[in-house]
Amino acid sequence: QVQLVESGGGLVQAGGSLRLSCAASGSIWSIGVMAWYRQAPGKERELVADITRTGSTKYLDSVLGRFTISRDNVKNTVYLHMNRLRPEDTAVYYCNADAIVKYWGQGIQVTVSS
Repeated sequence: QVQLVESGGGLVQAGGSLRLSCAASGSIWSIGVMAWYRQAPGKERELVADITRTGSTKYLDSVLGRFTISRDNVKNTVYLHMNRLRPEDTAVYYCNADAIVKYWGQGIQVTVSS
């Protein structure tokens, strides 16, 4: 079992920045890829960014150059640094850990006002 706890969301004006954190606990030895997903009202959940244990990353096209995913394997934490936020980035953001089965955090709201 893996537990994921997210923090760092909130309300920000367009053009601003936020940093999301996701701390993993439990069977952390089994975690491979960690990722951030988001789900806006009325839309499907989408992958925002992911990162392997060795630091290889992948991003949704619309966040390239604005968001950065990073990972601290000592603290068992994954981060999402979000810059130049846009109103369309408004969503509930979910942390995900792939540990044979996929585990999800509880979700955290990010709201970007225009």
